[in-house]
Amino acid sequence: MNVLYESRLHLPLLHRGKVRDLYDAGPDHLLVVTTDRLSAFDCVLPDPIPGKGRILNAMSRFWFARTRGIVANHLSDRPLASVLPGAAERATVADRAVVVRRLKPLPIEAIVRGYLAGSGWKEYRRTGAVCGIALPPGLREAERLPEPVFTPSTKAAAGAHDENIDYAQAEALLGAGLARAVRETSLRIYTEAAAFAASRGVIIADTKFEFAADGEGRLVLIDEVLTPDSSRFWPEASYRPGTSPPSFDKQYVRDYLETLDWDKRPPAPHLPPEVVSQTVARYEEALRVLTAPAA
Repeated sequence: MNVLYESRLHLPLLHRGKVRDLYDAGPDHLLVVTTDRLSAFDCVLPDPIPGKGRILNAMSRFWFARTRGIVANHLSDRPLASVLPGAAERATVADRAVVVRRLKPLPIEAIVRGYLAGSGWKEYRRTGAVCGIALPPGLREAERLPEPVFTPSTKAAAGAHDENIDYAQAEALLGAGLARAVRETSLRIYTEAAAFAASRGVIIADTKFEFAADGEGRLVLIDEVLTPDSSRFWPEASYRPGTSPPSFDKQYVRDYLETLDWDKRPPAPHLPPEVVSQTVARYEEALRVLTAPAA
């Protein structure tokens, strides 16, 4: 299997993110390469997850296609060969690179929660609310919420931690109109995707979207969509509120890291081979279950 921790292309490298490498592909386009890097607790781990970039790229393409009736996305119709004409170089990023429109990302992450998990569960236990949204008392871990909630966060650089913010803070960052569009669009995507996933026996507990605005101020969905990196996927058959459910996502890695004496600051620890292989298996399963043609 082709494993790619860092891409090396002839194009000018603009940014090496936690997972994606961004290259200059002309005045109006970027080349985005999704690597096999894995970020947990906002730290990039030193070990690649073989094939992860291919899986994330395939899943994002699937969901971009399903959501384009809701919101425009950043995908371009330019073929990869127009940016990387050399076959040998193109082969190094095959199935993990896309040419996208060059847009400026909005300064928040748009998180939608349908279930109480992760940082939302921790905050609820402390305050009875998540990002300023009061929730009913007595909810258990992994409990389904009365309705999905929009809980934005800041976007941290590599090595720094994202921070949950309330809606008023999102309005201050984006303006009232754009904040409302992000919230409404995020909730609609989540609701429709969750219904589709449920038909495949998968619960989408929560997910993260990223958006940009184009030259006319219209909202555009960017980055990745409903992947195991950006979402919690739980098998419905084994879901039980009150416990942390098994998952098809990187929660498995987070759970392992929580057992270590690590302060969640760089450098991140190495992953044992069995954790890497189990992570690959979970990502592959998510891709198969959610994107395979219906029988």
